[in-house]
Amino acid sequence: MNKILIIEDDQLVANVYRNKLAAGGFDVEVANDGQSGLEMVKHFKPQLIILDLMLPKVSGLDVMKKLRAQPEFEKLPIVVFSNTYLSNMVKEAWKAGATKCLSKANSTPKQVIECIRSALSLEAPAAEATAAASGAPAPAPAPSPAAAAAGAADPIQEFGKVFPSALAALRTQYQTLVRTPDPAERSRLLQEMFDKMHALTGGAGLAGRISVAQLTDAVEALLRELRDKPQGVNPSTLRTIASAIDFLDQLFKNGALLDFQKHPTPRILVVDDELLSRRAVTHALEKAKLQAVDMEDPVAAFSQVSDNAFDLIFLDADMPGMNGFELCAKIRTLPGHKKTPVVFVTSLTDFESRANSTMAGANDFIAKPFLFIELAVKALIYVLRGRLEAVKK
Repeated sequence: MNKILIIEDDQLVANVYRNKLAAGGFDVEVANDGQSGLEMVKHFKPQLIILDLMLPKVSGLDVMKKLRAQPEFEKLPIVVFSNTYLSNMVKEAWKAGATKCLSKANSTPKQVIECIRSALSLEAPAAEATAAASGAPAPAPAPSPAAAAAGAADPIQEFGKVFPSALAALRTQYQTLVRTPDPAERSRLLQEMFDKMHALTGGAGLAGRISVAQLTDAVEALLRELRDKPQGVNPSTLRTIASAIDFLDQLFKNGALLDFQKHPTPRILVVDDELLSRRAVTHALEKAKLQAVDMEDPVAAFSQVSDNAFDLIFLDADMPGMNGFELCAKIRTLPGHKKTPVVFVTSLTDFESRANSTMAGANDFIAKPFLFIELAVKALIYVLRGRLEAVKK
């Protein structure tokens, strides 16, 4: 029997994969932090490790580095769970010796098990192979004694139980964060919020709550960046976090409607007369796998908006010929764009500029210089909100 070691601090994720793998005929053990994982490798001698990169005591990267430094574990298959947005960390995981890197938000248990079988060069069970060849669904395997003893939990029900309390805790921590000037205390709070959001990403992915996982995945990355760069905590990033937490509640209650439908690619427009600023915004959108049309001339941009539908518009405020406030006001005169979300991306963050943006009909603004991941979170909120409103009609 092939031995699998799961090193994962999220109990829901660990239990689901332990039970799925045990039902599939694997001998499975779980370690809840990096240090105990390293100790368990020595006596359990697994044929493969499932490793979360975000672990207490010893990080997933350090676990891999320590294992790869030992000849007996140099070629041990290690399947890594990562965050979609932390591309640098994923690169480090590959360099440290990961066999495969999977996104927690986007990987189903079936995909993970297929990855494990591939890494171990195992064929699918005969029943699954026959069903796959015929196009019929594979029969569910009978639970092993280990899986039955573990009490296989339904990930959808379990996620439904933990989400409300996790969101309530995030709201409380956010309110404390806003009132806290001390950098050390802010870092501690951001770490706690990151841990909770990281757990929600894993739970949402397992439960098939795709839209929730999309957003928590991005917010998780934003919280980590703010934890590492506390100078990035400002009114703009705090407002983005608050918006994300509030919208997550709506997604949880109604977002299942989104997860079983195909959606057209969102159309996003970026208008800024500065090339580097346009590139920064479009790069940030690409992090969220969102593509945009970018334009430097506000007059030409208005013509583009007049003739085309857009799901989201980003505007600079200070532009020649027609400033962003004027352009936004003109966009609001178009019947098809009375409710299109408009977000200002601007260095003009004084009270008068905020008032002008509101008077012109804008929905929101982000202060320059901005974190790429903040803009990605903001864009996802508006894109997912638009989809949710569409399916509820």
